[in-house]
Amino acid sequence: MQQQDRSVAIDAVIVPTRRAREWGQALGLVALWYLVAQAASAYFLGVVPGREAWLRDLLAHLLLGGVLFAMARSVLRFGVAMALLFSAFTLGNALKLAVLGGPVMPDDFSAAKNLFMLLDGWQLFGSAAMLALPLAGLAWMFAWRSARAWAVLGGVAAGLMAVALQPAPVSAWLDARFGDWVWNQRGNYEMRGLPIHLAQEGVRSLARRGSAPQAAEVDDALMLLGLTQPSPFVRATAAEAGRAGRNVHMIVLESFWDPAVLKAAGLSDDPLDPAFRKLWKAAGNARALSPVFGGMTANAEFEALCGFPVKSDAVFFEGRLRRDVPCLPRHLGDAGYRSFASHPNAAPFWNRINAYRRVGFEHYWSDRDFVLDDMNREFLSDASLYRQVLERVGPALQGAQPVFNYVLTYFGHLDYPLNSARPEVIRAETDNGLVQAYANTVHYKSRELMGFLKQLRKRDPDAIIVLFGDHLPSLGWNHGGYVESGLLTTDRSGFADAMFHTLVATPLVVIDGRRGPVRTGDLPIYALPALILDLLGDERDTMLRFAARADDAVRVRPLPGVHFTLEGKALTVCRGGELLPGCEASTAWVEAIAVLKRDLFSGEQHALDAAERLRGLQTVELEGGDLEESAVADEVVAESDNDV
Repeated sequence: MQQQDRSVAIDAVIVPTRRAREWGQALGLVALWYLVAQAASAYFLGVVPGREAWLRDLLAHLLLGGVLFAMARSVLRFGVAMALLFSAFTLGNALKLAVLGGPVMPDDFSAAKNLFMLLDGWQLFGSAAMLALPLAGLAWMFAWRSARAWAVLGGVAAGLMAVALQPAPVSAWLDARFGDWVWNQRGNYEMRGLPIHLAQEGVRSLARRGSAPQAAEVDDALMLLGLTQPSPFVRATAAEAGRAGRNVHMIVLESFWDPAVLKAAGLSDDPLDPAFRKLWKAAGNARALSPVFGGMTANAEFEALCGFPVKSDAVFFEGRLRRDVPCLPRHLGDAGYRSFASHPNAAPFWNRINAYRRVGFEHYWSDRDFVLDDMNREFLSDASLYRQVLERVGPALQGAQPVFNYVLTYFGHLDYPLNSARPEVIRAETDNGLVQAYANTVHYKSRELMGFLKQLRKRDPDAIIVLFGDHLPSLGWNHGGYVESGLLTTDRSGFADAMFHTLVATPLVVIDGRRGPVRTGDLPIYALPALILDLLGDERDTMLRFAARADDAVRVRPLPGVHFTLEGKALTVCRGGELLPGCEASTAWVEAIAVLKRDLFSGEQHALDAAERLRGLQTVELEGGDLEESAVADEVVAESDNDV
């Protein structure tokens, strides 16, 4: 009995000591991983938290590591699972920061499936491994028969549920504790570290998912925008021969930009076709102001089709377009137009199957509908795309119904590959290989575009043609190619005001049939639908003019956490969270547009019947005013009679 008691006493000492040693080993592994991972990220990608965040970032990783170890079967299994999980998040975040300039955000997880449609070969394998290996490691690590492990997991789940029920106060507390640099998400990551950044933005995302705007809130937004008086309702301009209107062609060019401004690159020749230069000059060298940089083309598409700006880091097609809406394809369809969308990528990429249907396209031709006969690696050449589109749409151009022909190119995508039929003809002096690859891509893109335009204008001389780049190209880690020419800095915190304009400005050409190019000036992409309707003479009451009209003196370009205004050549940058003179009116405009956008695309669509509702309110007010005036007159008469 005494010996048994002695064994129990020894176990009471040894077991806690062993457990403490294991905890020390586990947390030591986390600290060692952290030092190695941050050093590698800084060396290879130039991405690392700010020095003021190192301690809190390490402590956050230690806390997460402690939670994982509490559910682990052994130190070894924990170490493997922790390294796989933390490395996947750190590498994914560093790559996004280096390429696109922003850290991983909560919406990126729901959009991650699109990555697998875009990649192939070792890139696809590597991306799949980044997802599968951490999950497999966690399953291998978890102590499935341990009550302690299940209790910890239950506690984590309960905590997450509690936050999800009341995210607003938690978000406010996190902002007060760790700060929020509204217009500079890279700065947020650098001052918080990755775990805190993801937690803080995740809670903020939950807090923003409030109820849809009510009719009164929508009416207030409309009144602020000065939209209480709708335009007269008329059909689109009636053309001859019984057609409802002229054909409209919109060409969205993947990563199309002018690399000649990269003065430090030492390009051997101008990449742009001289014929395009001449056409663009006739259009006043206008620029389209995109909502995105380096990727997320679908946000530029949404603006061009629906006339509303995107100001978030998330892809609008992925979760915010939940209602059928009278965007440009449906609006023109109501006037008798046939609509076609062509993009030789996987059909469901960026949720385009559902998004194109919701905005009103009749036909959507994706990669499986084209002959993939002229490939630059996985990207169909523009020349082949244009030829096949013209073969499909051409017979309808002179038909009884007018056509809205929407073409989104795919060639020109990062990392700008060419096939043997397109040898490099431009040399660059810079060591940045992407700059030379991109310059040669533009050489071919611009020439294939001009070949298509020549055929299109010959076959459809009265058509309205709108073409623009969807966003600037990515030219190396941390804005590399732009930084060496002084166009941008490595991150937004160092941007001069003009750099925000540079970040989003791509070539824009609008051709008004036989009248030729239109000098539009620089236009936010969301202003294009209203411009098209003006050129058509279509004055129907429409949501496509809620955010922009042709006579707007001030043009506003919202971006994540910041917006800028253009009035002539005057540029004003309004950074979120900062009280700046001259920004009050544009800030109120951005907020009102956000209300209408939530209402129209995921809410009850009160704005669509606001014209009738507001007319009714005005009638009631008028009648009420007449009654009051009549009552006052009666009183005056009565008083006069009495006096007499």
